Amino acid sequence: MRKHFTELSYNSSEELIYGIAKNPIRLKNGITIGGGDVYPEINFTLPPMTITKETMPEVIEQYKQIINGVCKRAVELYAPGIIVEVELLPEMTANPNWGIEVCKVVREIMYEYESKYQLKSAMRITPNDVRDMIRPPRMRTGDYINKMFETFEGCAKSGAEFLAIESTGGKEINDDALLNGDIRRVILALGILGVRDMEYLWGNIVDIANTTKTYPASDSACGFANTAMVLADKGFLPKVFSAVVRVASVPRSLVAFEMGAIGPSKDCAYEGPYIKTIAGVPISMEGKTSACAHLSPIGNITLAMADLWSNETVQNIKLLSDMAPTVYTEQLIYDCRLINVAGKNRDDALKLRDWLVESDSRFDPQAYVLRPDVVYNISKELVKVEDNFIRTKIAVQVAIEVLRKAYEERKVNIPPREIKWLDIMSMQLEDIPDNEEEFWYQIKSELDLSKFIPLEYGLT
Repeated sequence: MRKHFTELSYNSSEELIYGIAKNPIRLKNGITIGGGDVYPEINFTLPPMTITKETMPEVIEQYKQIINGVCKRAVELYAPGIIVEVELLPEMTANPNWGIEVCKVVREIMYEYESKYQLKSAMRITPNDVRDMIRPPRMRTGDYINKMFETFEGCAKSGAEFLAIESTGGKEINDDALLNGDIRRVILALGILGVRDMEYLWGNIVDIANTTKTYPASDSACGFANTAMVLADKGFLPKVFSAVVRVASVPRSLVAFEMGAIGPSKDCAYEGPYIKTIAGVPISMEGKTSACAHLSPIGNITLAMADLWSNETVQNIKLLSDMAPTVYTEQLIYDCRLINVAGKNRDDALKLRDWLVESDSRFDPQAYVLRPDVVYNISKELVKVEDNFIRTKIAVQVAIEVLRKAYEERKVNIPPREIKWLDIMSMQLEDIPDNEEEFWYQIKSELDLSKFIPLEYGLT
């Protein structure tokens, strides 16, 4: 049965803190995510190489090397437990047997370390959203969606506890919307196309999880809000626009939890603090540790509410000390050690949380919208309505208001040239009706319908 979030899971922003979630996840081996401790979640991928039937033996050897290095270092550093995420590459999802074999090999080595060295672990599998391998993408029909579901099911049966994805429904519209600074099309992409795709996709993923007795974990708006963040970092997009897009992505990502997902959220889902505040689920976050994959202005604040601390995808390349996944495992373990020591005492935990927040939040609007107090206040407005299209509109409106007030009160650094963008977005928002169908008929004449198929989203 679909959930409807009409109230927050917490009574104040003071309850929003790392390591503790209202609805923790307890695994059979004793790991509890969101039960008091923050665990490292290591995320890795292959070095640059071609993936074909002929190179698959080499691919498998790469993954064996990676996971042995990761687990060995975790044992040497006395880690109480680790979470391992394998983000399958497109070829491994388009050819389900390849992805399933990778999953099986990695999980078996994790089991071996748990048996021999008592290293508790769990695995998150993230098939690639291969639906956009054809243009325009087919979101509900065709071979690629079937292969995605086949990969999910096969990996679940091969030992992966957590099922996750970075889905891309609506990205066909969102990419152009970002480049043109068009918040109306962002709302179309996230609040209509993205929401509808999430409903379809997560209905199926939850069914697979229930059948295989695994955990339907989460989705990520990485392809939307993180794309905006990277563009803003390169100067192609105003930072205030990117910050608003981050908040606008919350209703879309929340749909997974309405459909039955239980977490932990994806590390690249920087909307995670909002999801935790509303749904009470544990979240994985990345920040300074994601620099191997992309730069960001929010290196510390993301740890303030994390239940898993991750690194984004790092390639299996040799550094001076060791292979990169092993190096990042060490960094994550040390971060978690420190934060867990502080977490043993409530006053110390809050003090460290606040240091993490204050170290980032005033320098960039993208960091400011992740402050626990800001997250809490915006989330209160989002749960006042159940319609996710209207929620997305509210997210944009409230984020604009929060940033404008923070700028006026000198709580956040926003370049003066960007302030006009708050007004531009406000004016664009005024033209959007509250009725989803009315908005669709209003805007579709402006769209290039060769880039996406409305029927694949249930639209006429």
